[in-house]
Amino acid sequence: MNWLIHDCREDDLAAVVHLIDSTAGLGQESVFSLAECIAALTSRQPAVVAVSQGVPIGAALAHLAGDRAWVMRIAIAPGRRGQGLASALLRELERRLLAQRVRRIAYVLPEEELLGEGLSNAGYTRRPAVAYFEKAEPPTGPGANQLDELGGRLLPGDLWEKVAGMEVEKNLIERRIVMPLAHPERAARHGVRPPRAIALFGPPGTGKTTFARAVASRLGWPFVELLPSRLADAGNLAAALRTAFARIAELERVLVFIDEVEEIAPTRREGATGGAHGVTNELLKLIPGFREGEERLLVCATNSIRSLDPAFLRPGRFDYLIPIGTPDAAARAAIWSRYAAGRSDVDTAALVAASELFTPADIEHAARTAAQAAFERDLTRDPSHPAEAAGATTEDYLAAIAHCRPTVTPALVDAFTADIDSHARV
Repeated sequence: MNWLIHDCREDDLAAVVHLIDSTAGLGQESVFSLAECIAALTSRQPAVVAVSQGVPIGAALAHLAGDRAWVMRIAIAPGRRGQGLASALLRELERRLLAQRVRRIAYVLPEEELLGEGLSNAGYTRRPAVAYFEKAEPPTGPGANQLDELGGRLLPGDLWEKVAGMEVEKNLIERRIVMPLAHPERAARHGVRPPRAIALFGPPGTGKTTFARAVASRLGWPFVELLPSRLADAGNLAAALRTAFARIAELERVLVFIDEVEEIAPTRREGATGGAHGVTNELLKLIPGFREGEERLLVCATNSIRSLDPAFLRPGRFDYLIPIGTPDAAARAAIWSRYAAGRSDVDTAALVAASELFTPADIEHAARTAAQAAFERDLTRDPSHPAEAAGATTEDYLAAIAHCRPTVTPALVDAFTADIDSHARV
């Protein structure tokens, strides 16, 4: 990706209007006239612009009408089609529309064209009309208010595709979790019960939160994260849990994520009656009620599954206990390739070899450090010297790796391997 997408600004107006006008005859037509598009832009209706090297190369704009939004136009500069820009613009526009409580997003095409296939792939459903595409979003109303109070939100729809590497874990989660929940009727025909609660365990920084968010994104469900530390601020953690789960029960569909769940479900000591014991008991009572919902998933994550209470992890409460470890060489190659934007001048193999035991979070930190070094070098270079190729070099990345302290140690790997043998249930 070699563009940036931002909200349409006043100084973008002339270029965007020219883009809309000049591409109208290139298979990018719209039932909305140029004048209507200009009126929407000047009245500050939702619109986004893609810019490459300071030049607008794409735009998408919409018109709000109550809880419905009409996508008026997606315009792409000649030579930029087929690069994923239209999908990227549509996703960013949808994010703005969802923030304004839009319930349905519609796109009317004047005739069948290539964009129709892209809309179908993006979740739109064709209705009887010339070519009327509509996308239903989760409803507003009391449920939306509960979502706001819980700090929940709808996530961008492309997070699953952005999970780089970790193909073994991704494939397992796809088959065990996503597919039964996405196709419950087909699952039922084969006697498969969609999961209602799962636990992800593994060393810190390996991507447990990323996977939870990606599953919510893939399903199109609201994502609610319950933070033990924030719940504890209420003074009575057990009562705060009851209140949170009561509010969650009013949502039609939801993925609830609890990170560092060992803070609220530690192993209970025999004869203990303290606060931690009561909180664990409360959560054990809440999970069966949560599991009664058809479109709900509880995802708990922990760095230390051995510290969780055994009763908390039994099959009646959690369907799967899935290990999420450090990325192997193939996964690290995929992650590094993403940060290096697939550039042939970056020696990905050298980066993979130098980053053994690095978690995705460690790789992200090293990549950010290398990018910062390249940026600062560009700012201080002699203007009379030719500019270097954009982006960090292999040497930048290797230097950043050398200064990065990996999160996972060999001892942690040994403990994780033992936890897989004793706890994993997939």
